[in-house]
Amino acid sequence: MIFLRHGQSEFNLLFTATRRDPGIIDPKLTPLGHQQAEKAAAELAERDIRRIIVSPYTRALETATPVARALGLPLTITPTVRERYAFACDVGSPISRLRTDWPDLGFHAIDEVWWPAIEEPKEQVMERAALFRAEMAALDDWAHTLVVSHWGFILAFTGKSVMNGDMIEADPTAGPPESVTWKH
Repeated sequence: MIFLRHGQSEFNLLFTATRRDPGIIDPKLTPLGHQQAEKAAAELAERDIRRIIVSPYTRALETATPVARALGLPLTITPTVRERYAFACDVGSPISRLRTDWPDLGFHAIDEVWWPAIEEPKEQVMERAALFRAEMAALDDWAHTLVVSHWGFILAFTGKSVMNGDMIEADPTAGPPESVTWKH
């Protein structure tokens, strides 16, 4: 399967420049982030993708939308692949607002507030990644899945740090990474 880290967000732009949390809740993509999403859509059009799983954060939805359009696939939205809750950008938008902003998407069986109330320990992110790994490994067609996610979740699943708009392939049957270094 393929993981695609969301394109550059407003948070990423400012945090990279200052290394301080700019306090932006559920940020949108920057113009560069939209370009990264379009580039990913073009690259993925050549792949045999049959399923797109995406985090409910706006930056992930904005990244996944052109990919879904290019591939003619629906988005399966799940908080399981969300970012580790550690910064202001990890406060999401309530489902009622997401339904208004994205009326054509299905937000089924997702709680109104789907992100944690307090900072999420790294161990919990690793547990979420393990759960998702088991769910994906049980599917016969996991190799045809795209997951639009975030730095922390992709790191927990693969053990590798991925830049905005970049992709990495992963085999859920291979087991967890041997080690994870939580340094961005």
